Amino acid sequence: MKRTMIANPKNTRVQSRLEKAARENANLTVGYEAQAKVIREKTARLKALRLAAETQTRTEEPPAKPAKRHPTRREK
Repeated sequence: MKRTMIANPKNTRVQSRLEKAARENANLTVGYEAQAKVIREKTARLKALRLAAETQTRTEEPPAKPAKRHPTRREK
């Protein structure tokens, strides 16, 4: 008796589903990686702006405090 390999329809469907899931997973991974890249770039830009603002405030002189004024009789 000679056995021939006949494609089992059930195995073919399972294989097809697995291949489809792998393709969809790959598409999701690409989208996730693109989103992560955008977030990293935005975070780096915001960090640079924050550091620049902190550096600027350190180099500037603090504003002079206004002199204390004693209330007059009319203001009491």
